[in-house]
Amino acid sequence: MIPKWVADSYRNRWLDHPEIRSCGMPALLEYLGTSPVAKFSSYDLSVVPLFLLMGELATRSGITTQLFRTCNTWVGRQKGGIAMAAVAGCAAFDAICGSSLATASTMGKVALPEMRRLNYAGSLAAGSLAAGGTLGILIPPSMVLIIFAVLTEQNISKMFIAAFIPGFLAAAGYMLTIAIYVRLYPEAGPRGEKTTWAQKIRSTKDVWHITTIFLIVLGGIYMGIFTPTEAASVGVVLTAILAVTHGKMRMEGFISSLVKTAVSSAMIFFIVLGADVFSVFIALSKLPDVGVELLTNSGLSPYTILVVMLITYLIMGCFLDSLAMILLTIPIYFPIIMAMDFGIPAADLGIWFGIIALVVVEVGLITPPVGMNIFIIKSFDQSLPLKECFKGVVPFLLSDFVRVALLVLFPSITLGLVHAIG
Repeated sequence: MIPKWVADSYRNRWLDHPEIRSCGMPALLEYLGTSPVAKFSSYDLSVVPLFLLMGELATRSGITTQLFRTCNTWVGRQKGGIAMAAVAGCAAFDAICGSSLATASTMGKVALPEMRRLNYAGSLAAGSLAAGGTLGILIPPSMVLIIFAVLTEQNISKMFIAAFIPGFLAAAGYMLTIAIYVRLYPEAGPRGEKTTWAQKIRSTKDVWHITTIFLIVLGGIYMGIFTPTEAASVGVVLTAILAVTHGKMRMEGFISSLVKTAVSSAMIFFIVLGADVFSVFIALSKLPDVGVELLTNSGLSPYTILVVMLITYLIMGCFLDSLAMILLTIPIYFPIIMAMDFGIPAADLGIWFGIIALVVVEVGLITPPVGMNIFIIKSFDQSLPLKECFKGVVPFLLSDFVRVALLVLFPSITLGLVHAIG
Protein backbone atom coordinates (compact mmCIF):
# COMPACT_ATOMS: atom_id res chain seq x y z
CA MET A 1 0.00 0.00 0.00
CA ILE A 2 1.18 3.53 -0.80
CA PRO A 3 1.13 5.81 2.28
CA LYS A 4 -1.68 8.38 2.14
CA TRP A 5 0.72 11.31 2.53
CA VAL A 6 2.67 10.14 -0.54
CA ALA A 7 -0.50 9.83 -2.60
CA ASP A 8 -1.73 13.24 -1.43
CA SER A 9 1.64 14.81 -2.21
CA TYR A 10 1.63 13.20 -5.65
CA ARG A 11 -1.89 14.49 -6.33
CA ASN A 12 -1.16 18.01 -5.07
CA ARG A 13 2.06 18.35 -7.00
CA TRP A 14 1.03 16.65 -10.23
CA LEU A 15 -2.61 15.71 -10.76
CA ASP A 16 -3.92 19.02 -9.42
CA HIS A 17 -1.30 21.14 -11.14
CA PRO A 18 -3.20 23.71 -13.30
CA GLU A 19 -1.18 23.08 -16.46
CA ILE A 20 -1.50 19.28 -16.17
CA ARG A 21 -5.23 19.48 -15.43
CA SER A 22 -5.82 21.85 -18.33
CA CYS A 23 -4.31 19.42 -20.85
CA GLY A 24 -6.14 16.34 -19.55
CA MET A 25 -3.04 14.70 -18.08
CA PRO A 26 -4.65 13.51 -14.81
CA ALA A 27 -6.60 10.84 -16.68
CA LEU A 28 -3.40 9.55 -18.28
CA LEU A 29 -1.43 9.63 -15.01
CA GLU A 30 -4.24 7.84 -13.17
CA TYR A 31 -4.19 5.23 -15.91
CA LEU A 32 -0.46 4.69 -15.38
CA GLY A 33 -1.19 3.80 -11.76
CA THR A 34 -3.02 0.61 -12.70
CA SER A 35 -2.15 -0.12 -16.33
CA PRO A 36 1.21 -1.92 -15.86
CA VAL A 37 -0.21 -4.43 -13.37
CA ALA A 38 -3.36 -5.00 -15.42
CA LYS A 39 -1.44 -5.37 -18.67
CA PHE A 40 1.37 -7.58 -17.38
CA SER A 41 -1.04 -9.91 -15.58
CA SER A 42 -3.04 -10.47 -18.77
CA TYR A 43 -3.55 -14.17 -19.51
CA ASP A 44 -3.22 -13.50 -23.23
CA LEU A 45 0.29 -12.08 -22.82
CA SER A 46 1.50 -15.19 -21.01
CA VAL A 47 1.72 -16.89 -24.40
CA VAL A 48 4.61 -14.59 -25.42
CA PRO A 49 7.41 -15.94 -23.15
CA LEU A 50 6.24 -19.51 -23.75
CA PHE A 51 6.47 -19.27 -27.53
CA LEU A 52 9.74 -17.35 -27.24
CA LEU A 53 11.18 -20.16 -25.12
CA MET A 54 9.87 -22.71 -27.59
CA GLY A 55 11.68 -20.85 -30.38
CA GLU A 56 14.93 -20.65 -28.40
CA LEU A 57 14.83 -24.39 -27.67
CA ALA A 58 14.00 -25.19 -31.29
CA THR A 59 16.92 -23.09 -32.51
CA ARG A 60 19.32 -24.93 -30.20
CA SER A 61 17.96 -28.38 -31.03
CA GLY A 62 19.52 -28.39 -34.51
CA ILE A 63 16.22 -29.10 -36.27
CA THR A 64 16.92 -26.46 -38.91
CA THR A 65 19.48 -28.70 -40.59
CA GLN A 66 17.12 -31.69 -40.52
CA LEU A 67 14.25 -29.67 -41.98
CA PHE A 68 16.39 -28.31 -44.80
CA ARG A 69 17.87 -31.71 -45.64
CA THR A 70 14.42 -33.31 -45.79
CA CYS A 71 13.00 -30.57 -48.03
CA ASN A 72 16.14 -30.69 -50.16
CA THR A 73 15.81 -34.46 -50.57
CA TRP A 74 12.32 -34.07 -51.99
CA VAL A 75 12.67 -31.00 -54.27
CA GLY A 76 16.42 -30.34 -54.54
CA ARG A 77 16.73 -32.18 -57.85
CA GLN A 78 14.47 -29.61 -59.57
CA LYS A 79 15.89 -26.45 -61.11
CA GLY A 80 15.96 -23.97 -58.26
CA GLY A 81 15.14 -26.87 -55.94
CA ILE A 82 17.60 -25.87 -53.21
CA ALA A 83 15.98 -22.43 -53.02
CA MET A 84 12.55 -24.06 -52.87
CA ALA A 85 13.78 -26.35 -50.11
CA ALA A 86 15.04 -23.32 -48.20
CA VAL A 87 11.60 -21.65 -48.41
CA ALA A 88 9.86 -24.87 -47.35
CA GLY A 89 12.33 -25.27 -44.48
CA CYS A 90 11.71 -21.67 -43.39
CA ALA A 91 7.95 -22.28 -43.37
CA ALA A 92 8.35 -25.45 -41.31
CA PHE A 93 10.73 -23.83 -38.84
CA ASP A 94 8.48 -20.75 -38.53
CA ALA A 95 5.67 -23.05 -37.40
CA ILE A 96 7.75 -23.82 -34.31
CA CYS A 97 9.93 -20.73 -33.88
CA GLY A 98 7.62 -17.80 -34.69
CA SER A 99 10.42 -15.27 -35.29
CA SER A 100 11.26 -14.01 -38.77
CA LEU A 101 14.75 -12.82 -37.87
CA ALA A 102 15.59 -16.07 -36.07
CA THR A 103 14.35 -18.12 -39.02
CA ALA A 104 16.34 -16.09 -41.56
CA SER A 105 19.42 -16.41 -39.37
CA THR A 106 19.27 -20.14 -38.64
CA MET A 107 18.16 -21.22 -42.11
CA GLY A 108 20.68 -18.90 -43.75
CA LYS A 109 23.54 -20.64 -41.93
CA VAL A 110 22.41 -24.00 -43.30
CA ALA A 111 21.10 -23.29 -46.80
CA LEU A 112 23.26 -20.43 -48.09
CA PRO A 113 26.56 -22.39 -48.16
CA GLU A 114 24.82 -25.24 -50.00
CA MET A 115 23.39 -22.92 -52.65
CA ARG A 116 26.70 -21.17 -53.12
CA ARG A 117 28.45 -24.55 -53.42
CA LEU A 118 26.13 -25.46 -56.30
CA ASN A 119 26.82 -22.11 -58.01
CA TYR A 120 23.43 -20.56 -57.40
CA ALA A 121 23.16 -16.92 -58.39
CA GLY A 122 23.79 -14.75 -55.34
CA SER A 123 20.60 -12.80 -55.99
CA LEU A 124 18.40 -15.92 -55.99
CA ALA A 125 20.12 -17.41 -52.95
CA ALA A 126 19.83 -14.26 -50.86
CA GLY A 127 16.35 -13.37 -52.11
CA SER A 128 14.81 -16.77 -51.41
CA LEU A 129 16.25 -16.99 -47.88
CA ALA A 130 15.33 -13.41 -46.99
CA ALA A 131 11.79 -13.87 -48.32
CA GLY A 132 11.42 -17.26 -46.64
CA GLY A 133 12.39 -15.70 -43.33
CA THR A 134 9.48 -13.24 -43.49
CA LEU A 135 7.01 -16.12 -43.17
CA GLY A 136 7.56 -16.02 -39.40
CA ILE A 137 5.35 -12.91 -39.10
CA LEU A 138 2.32 -14.74 -40.48
CA ILE A 139 2.74 -18.46 -39.82
CA PRO A 140 1.67 -19.19 -36.21
CA PRO A 141 3.03 -18.92 -33.63
CA SER A 142 3.94 -15.35 -34.61
CA MET A 143 4.98 -12.83 -31.98
CA VAL A 144 3.81 -9.85 -34.06
CA LEU A 145 0.46 -11.55 -34.66
CA ILE A 146 0.05 -12.14 -30.91
CA ILE A 147 0.94 -8.53 -30.11
CA PHE A 148 -1.58 -7.29 -32.69
CA ALA A 149 -4.29 -9.49 -31.15
CA VAL A 150 -3.51 -8.20 -27.64
CA LEU A 151 -3.47 -4.54 -28.71
CA THR A 152 -6.76 -4.79 -30.61
CA GLU A 153 -8.44 -7.27 -28.22
CA GLN A 154 -8.87 -9.88 -30.92
CA ASN A 155 -9.12 -13.60 -30.25
CA ILE A 156 -5.62 -15.08 -30.61
CA SER A 157 -6.92 -18.50 -31.64
CA LYS A 158 -9.01 -16.97 -34.44
CA MET A 159 -6.05 -14.88 -35.57
CA PHE A 160 -3.92 -18.04 -35.77
CA ILE A 161 -6.63 -19.80 -37.79
CA ALA A 162 -7.06 -16.81 -40.12
CA ALA A 163 -3.30 -16.68 -40.76
CA PHE A 164 -3.02 -20.29 -41.88
CA ILE A 165 -4.19 -19.98 -45.51
CA PRO A 166 -2.44 -16.61 -46.17
CA GLY A 167 0.75 -18.15 -44.71
CA PHE A 168 0.39 -21.20 -46.96
CA LEU A 169 -0.19 -18.91 -49.96
CA ALA A 170 2.97 -16.99 -49.08
CA ALA A 171 5.14 -20.13 -49.06
CA ALA A 172 3.50 -21.48 -52.23
CA GLY A 173 3.85 -18.09 -53.94
CA TYR A 174 7.57 -17.90 -53.12
CA MET A 175 8.16 -21.40 -54.47
CA LEU A 176 6.22 -20.56 -57.64
CA THR A 177 8.30 -17.39 -57.98
CA ILE A 178 11.49 -19.46 -57.82
CA ALA A 179 10.14 -21.88 -60.44
CA ILE A 180 9.34 -19.01 -62.82
CA TYR A 181 12.66 -17.29 -62.15
CA VAL A 182 14.79 -20.35 -62.93
CA ARG A 183 12.72 -20.97 -66.06
CA LEU A 184 13.64 -17.48 -67.27
CA TYR A 185 17.24 -17.71 -65.99
CA PRO A 186 18.19 -21.44 -65.90
CA GLU A 187 21.77 -20.77 -64.84
CA ALA A 188 20.61 -19.00 -61.68
CA GLY A 189 19.41 -22.21 -59.99
CA PRO A 190 21.18 -25.42 -61.07
CA ARG A 191 19.75 -28.82 -60.19
CA GLY A 192 20.81 -30.45 -56.95
CA GLU A 193 21.91 -34.01 -56.40
CA LYS A 194 19.57 -36.82 -57.43
CA THR A 195 18.01 -38.79 -54.57
CA THR A 196 16.24 -42.13 -54.43
CA TRP A 197 12.82 -42.85 -52.96
CA ALA A 198 14.52 -44.70 -50.12
CA GLN A 199 16.47 -41.53 -49.25
CA LYS A 200 13.29 -39.44 -49.41
CA ILE A 201 11.46 -41.75 -47.04
CA ARG A 202 14.43 -41.98 -44.69
CA SER A 203 14.78 -38.20 -44.54
CA THR A 204 11.07 -37.83 -43.81
CA LYS A 205 11.40 -40.21 -40.87
CA ASP A 206 14.16 -37.97 -39.51
CA VAL A 207 11.69 -35.11 -38.97
CA TRP A 208 8.70 -37.04 -37.64
CA HIS A 209 9.18 -35.54 -34.19
CA ILE A 210 9.11 -32.01 -35.61
CA THR A 211 5.91 -32.78 -37.51
CA THR A 212 4.40 -34.20 -34.35
CA ILE A 213 5.10 -31.01 -32.38
CA PHE A 214 3.59 -28.94 -35.20
CA LEU A 215 0.44 -31.05 -35.33
CA ILE A 216 -0.02 -31.12 -31.56
CA VAL A 217 0.54 -27.40 -30.99
CA LEU A 218 -1.19 -25.81 -33.96
CA GLY A 219 -3.62 -28.67 -34.55
CA GLY A 220 -4.67 -28.42 -30.92
CA ILE A 221 -5.34 -24.69 -31.32
CA TYR A 222 -7.23 -25.06 -34.60
CA MET A 223 -9.39 -27.89 -33.25
CA GLY A 224 -10.15 -26.07 -30.02
CA ILE A 225 -8.39 -28.61 -27.81
CA PHE A 226 -5.92 -26.06 -26.43
CA THR A 227 -5.96 -22.35 -25.83
CA PRO A 228 -2.86 -20.68 -27.34
CA THR A 229 -1.26 -20.48 -23.89
CA GLU A 230 -1.90 -24.15 -23.17
CA ALA A 231 -0.60 -25.10 -26.63
CA ALA A 232 2.54 -23.04 -26.02
CA SER A 233 3.11 -24.82 -22.71
CA VAL A 234 2.80 -28.21 -24.38
CA GLY A 235 5.06 -27.04 -27.20
CA VAL A 236 7.78 -25.92 -24.77
CA VAL A 237 7.83 -29.30 -23.05
CA LEU A 238 7.91 -31.26 -26.32
CA THR A 239 10.57 -28.99 -27.87
CA ALA A 240 12.71 -29.29 -24.72
CA ILE A 241 12.51 -33.07 -24.94
CA LEU A 242 13.44 -32.84 -28.63
CA ALA A 243 16.36 -30.53 -27.89
CA VAL A 244 17.76 -32.89 -25.25
CA THR A 245 17.26 -36.17 -27.12
CA HIS A 246 18.00 -35.12 -30.71
CA GLY A 247 20.05 -31.95 -30.34
CA LYS A 248 23.01 -30.75 -28.36
CA MET A 249 21.10 -29.19 -25.50
CA ARG A 250 22.91 -29.22 -22.18
CA MET A 251 22.24 -27.43 -18.90
CA GLU A 252 24.31 -24.44 -20.02
CA GLY A 253 22.28 -24.14 -23.21
CA PHE A 254 19.01 -24.53 -21.34
CA ILE A 255 19.92 -21.76 -18.90
CA SER A 256 21.01 -19.57 -21.80
CA SER A 257 17.62 -20.16 -23.49
CA LEU A 258 15.81 -19.15 -20.29
CA VAL A 259 17.88 -15.98 -19.96
CA LYS A 260 17.35 -14.96 -23.58
CA THR A 261 13.64 -15.66 -23.23
CA ALA A 262 13.45 -13.51 -20.10
CA VAL A 263 15.30 -10.63 -21.76
CA SER A 264 13.19 -10.79 -24.93
CA SER A 265 9.96 -11.12 -22.92
CA ALA A 266 10.83 -8.10 -20.76
CA MET A 267 11.59 -6.06 -23.86
CA ILE A 268 8.32 -7.04 -25.55
CA PHE A 269 6.25 -6.49 -22.39
CA PHE A 270 7.57 -2.98 -21.92
CA ILE A 271 7.07 -2.24 -25.60
CA VAL A 272 3.46 -3.40 -25.23
CA LEU A 273 3.05 -1.18 -22.16
CA GLY A 274 4.43 1.78 -24.09
CA ALA A 275 2.08 1.02 -26.97
CA ASP A 276 -0.83 0.78 -24.54
CA VAL A 277 -0.02 4.21 -23.07
CA PHE A 278 0.40 5.57 -26.58
CA SER A 279 -3.04 4.19 -27.46
CA VAL A 280 -4.58 5.94 -24.46
CA PHE A 281 -2.83 9.17 -25.38
CA ILE A 282 -4.13 8.89 -28.95
CA ALA A 283 -7.64 8.19 -27.64
CA LEU A 284 -7.53 11.21 -25.29
CA SER A 285 -6.33 13.39 -28.15
CA LYS A 286 -9.45 12.40 -30.17
CA LEU A 287 -7.18 11.86 -33.18
CA PRO A 288 -8.96 8.64 -34.32
CA ASP A 289 -12.33 10.42 -34.08
CA VAL A 290 -11.03 13.33 -36.12
CA GLY A 291 -9.53 10.90 -38.63
CA VAL A 292 -12.79 8.99 -38.98
CA GLU A 293 -14.73 12.21 -39.51
CA LEU A 294 -12.28 13.57 -42.06
CA LEU A 295 -12.12 10.33 -44.04
CA THR A 296 -15.90 9.82 -43.89
CA ASN A 297 -16.47 13.29 -45.31
CA SER A 298 -13.69 12.96 -47.87
CA GLY A 299 -15.81 10.92 -50.25
CA LEU A 300 -13.11 8.26 -50.54
CA SER A 301 -14.23 4.63 -50.58
CA PRO A 302 -13.20 2.40 -47.66
CA TYR A 303 -10.99 0.35 -49.98
CA THR A 304 -9.18 3.48 -51.17
CA ILE A 305 -8.49 4.41 -47.55
CA LEU A 306 -7.24 0.87 -46.87
CA VAL A 307 -4.88 1.01 -49.86
CA VAL A 308 -3.46 4.33 -48.65
CA MET A 309 -2.79 2.76 -45.24
CA LEU A 310 -1.06 -0.23 -46.81
CA ILE A 311 1.11 2.08 -48.91
CA THR A 312 2.21 3.90 -45.76
CA TYR A 313 3.25 0.51 -44.34
CA LEU A 314 5.43 -0.08 -47.39
CA ILE A 315 7.05 3.33 -46.96
CA MET A 316 7.60 2.85 -43.23
CA GLY A 317 9.02 -0.60 -43.93
CA CYS A 318 12.02 1.11 -45.49
CA PHE A 319 12.97 2.59 -42.11
CA LEU A 320 11.24 0.69 -39.27
CA ASP A 321 11.00 -2.91 -38.13
CA SER A 322 7.73 -4.84 -38.13
CA LEU A 323 6.88 -4.48 -34.44
CA ALA A 324 7.51 -0.73 -34.48
CA MET A 325 5.16 -0.30 -37.46
CA ILE A 326 2.36 -2.21 -35.74
CA LEU A 327 2.74 -0.38 -32.42
CA LEU A 328 2.85 3.08 -34.00
CA THR A 329 0.01 2.70 -36.47
CA ILE A 330 -2.58 0.35 -34.98
CA PRO A 331 -3.86 2.84 -32.34
CA ILE A 332 -4.68 5.22 -35.23
CA TYR A 333 -5.52 2.90 -38.11
CA PHE A 334 -7.58 0.28 -36.30
CA PRO A 335 -10.38 2.58 -35.04
CA ILE A 336 -10.63 4.13 -38.51
CA ILE A 337 -10.91 0.74 -40.21
CA MET A 338 -13.52 -0.44 -37.71
CA ALA A 339 -15.61 2.66 -38.47
CA MET A 340 -15.57 1.99 -42.22
CA ASP A 341 -18.17 -0.10 -44.08
CA PHE A 342 -16.42 -2.90 -45.97
CA GLY A 343 -19.51 -5.11 -45.99
CA ILE A 344 -17.79 -7.36 -43.42
CA PRO A 345 -19.21 -8.01 -39.92
CA ALA A 346 -17.37 -6.15 -37.16
CA ALA A 347 -16.30 -9.44 -35.54
CA ASP A 348 -14.49 -10.41 -38.76
CA LEU A 349 -13.29 -6.98 -39.85
CA GLY A 350 -10.58 -6.71 -37.19
CA ILE A 351 -9.20 -10.15 -38.04
CA TRP A 352 -9.25 -9.47 -41.80
CA PHE A 353 -7.48 -6.11 -41.45
CA GLY A 354 -4.95 -7.58 -39.02
CA ILE A 355 -3.88 -10.31 -41.42
CA ILE A 356 -3.60 -7.88 -44.34
CA ALA A 357 -1.61 -5.42 -42.23
CA LEU A 358 0.78 -8.14 -41.07
CA VAL A 359 1.31 -9.33 -44.65
CA VAL A 360 2.30 -5.82 -45.73
CA VAL A 361 4.46 -5.35 -42.63
CA GLU A 362 6.11 -8.65 -43.55
CA VAL A 363 7.10 -7.12 -46.90
CA GLY A 364 8.95 -4.39 -44.99
CA LEU A 365 11.51 -6.94 -43.80
CA ILE A 366 12.82 -7.24 -47.37
CA THR A 367 12.12 -3.71 -48.62
CA PRO A 368 15.13 -1.52 -49.49
CA PRO A 369 16.98 0.38 -48.15
CA VAL A 370 16.76 -1.36 -44.72
CA GLY A 371 15.33 -4.85 -45.19
CA MET A 372 16.56 -6.48 -41.96
CA ASN A 373 16.41 -10.00 -43.39
CA ILE A 374 18.63 -9.00 -46.30
CA PHE A 375 21.40 -7.80 -43.98
CA ILE A 376 21.14 -10.99 -41.92
CA ILE A 377 21.62 -13.16 -45.01
CA LYS A 378 24.47 -11.01 -46.29
CA SER A 379 26.27 -11.36 -42.95
CA PHE A 380 26.79 -15.06 -43.74
CA ASP A 381 28.55 -14.35 -47.03
CA GLN A 382 30.40 -11.05 -47.26
CA SER A 383 31.25 -11.77 -50.91
CA LEU A 384 27.60 -11.17 -51.83
CA PRO A 385 27.18 -7.58 -53.08
CA LEU A 386 24.34 -5.79 -51.28
CA LYS A 387 23.00 -4.70 -54.66
CA GLU A 388 22.63 -8.35 -55.69
CA CYS A 389 20.83 -9.15 -52.45
CA PHE A 390 18.23 -6.44 -52.96
CA LYS A 391 17.90 -7.36 -56.62
CA GLY A 392 17.12 -10.91 -55.55
CA VAL A 393 14.09 -9.93 -53.44
CA VAL A 394 12.31 -8.06 -56.28
CA PRO A 395 10.54 -11.16 -57.70
CA PHE A 396 9.39 -12.10 -54.21
CA LEU A 397 8.07 -8.57 -53.64
CA LEU A 398 5.96 -8.98 -56.79
CA SER A 399 4.61 -12.24 -55.36
CA ASP A 400 3.73 -10.40 -52.15
CA PHE A 401 1.87 -7.66 -54.02
CA VAL A 402 -0.25 -10.26 -55.81
CA ARG A 403 -1.01 -11.97 -52.50
CA VAL A 404 -2.01 -8.70 -50.82
CA ALA A 405 -4.35 -7.93 -53.74
CA LEU A 406 -5.99 -11.35 -53.41
CA LEU A 407 -6.48 -10.96 -49.66
CA VAL A 408 -8.02 -7.50 -50.09
CA LEU A 409 -10.33 -8.48 -52.94
CA PHE A 410 -11.38 -11.85 -51.49
CA PRO A 411 -11.82 -11.64 -47.68
CA SER A 412 -13.04 -15.26 -47.67
CA ILE A 413 -9.41 -16.38 -48.16
CA THR A 414 -8.68 -15.05 -44.68
CA LEU A 415 -12.04 -15.63 -43.00
CA GLY A 416 -13.19 -18.88 -44.61
CA LEU A 417 -11.26 -21.18 -42.29
CA VAL A 418 -12.27 -19.11 -39.24
CA HIS A 419 -15.95 -19.59 -40.10
CA ALA A 420 -15.46 -23.28 -40.92
CA ILE A 421 -13.70 -24.07 -37.64
CA GLY A 422 -15.32 -21.48 -35.41
